[in-house]
Amino acid sequence: MTTSPHSSSPLISAEALKAALGTVRMFDVRFDLARPDAGEAAWREGHLPGAHYLHLDRDLSAKDGVPALCGGRHPLPTREVFAATAARLGLTPDTPVVLVDAQGGMFAARAWWMLRWIGARDVRVLDGGLAAWRAAGGALEPGEVAPAAAAPAWPLGPEPEGLRLTADALAAQLGRVALLDARAPERYRGDVDPLDPVAGHIPGALNRPFSANLGPDGRFLPPEALRAAFQGLAGARPVVHQCGSGVTACHNLLAMAVAGLPGGALYAGSWSEWCRDPARPVAQG
Repeated sequence: MTTSPHSSSPLISAEALKAALGTVRMFDVRFDLARPDAGEAAWREGHLPGAHYLHLDRDLSAKDGVPALCGGRHPLPTREVFAATAARLGLTPDTPVVLVDAQGGMFAARAWWMLRWIGARDVRVLDGGLAAWRAAGGALEPGEVAPAAAAPAWPLGPEPEGLRLTADALAAQLGRVALLDARAPERYRGDVDPLDPVAGHIPGALNRPFSANLGPDGRFLPPEALRAAFQGLAGARPVVHQCGSGVTACHNLLAMAVAGLPGGALYAGSWSEWCRDPARPVAQG
């Protein structure tokens, strides 16, 4: 991997966001995997001024017959489907967007990656999330937010190469890429798995828990620390990211962007897709 000298940070501080209110579109992406309605309920209780809500299952995943590009617990919708969602939300490729959650960017990173994937040019994640906003004296508003007027059809170009891998493409490259698993160590090792039917990891995968990207204050580590960590894991190999269902893997992609590194590809189906095929190998320990 080489450092990208011209990359700008995909993060925004709470102080900078306060100064930018009214000039950016904000989306609250809070979620709870165990209680899928909890994030939206918390948003209604209080959210950043004008922030709309994005639901992991409804808006950022392909469920209930929506065309999908992979299997697993949070299937990635097609770019056409998600581009239509973005336009319905009033977004264009040039709309400045800020994403907020209360889980260290765990869910905001998924929205960040997906918007960049369809060609959005100005997308950032609030560093430190809701806690940082409150610590900076930022106000919260309760209740619903009036929907924005729909934008014209999103001008979707060809999918950029190298951003996404299928299960078959990954299987053909095992051993030649640095495969980084963003799950907690106990799930990676196969000690427990409360979410998927098989415990363990994809053979050859290296564990990089997404939580390791954050400091004790819930903000991302400095770019130089992240750069050293990811270069130490991957060396010069191409990088592929996965997790349980293609959500926290995007946090590692975001962290690499913070570090000024080319992020590599996302295996969106991740462990929840991989482990459902008994023909695919499984490693433990």
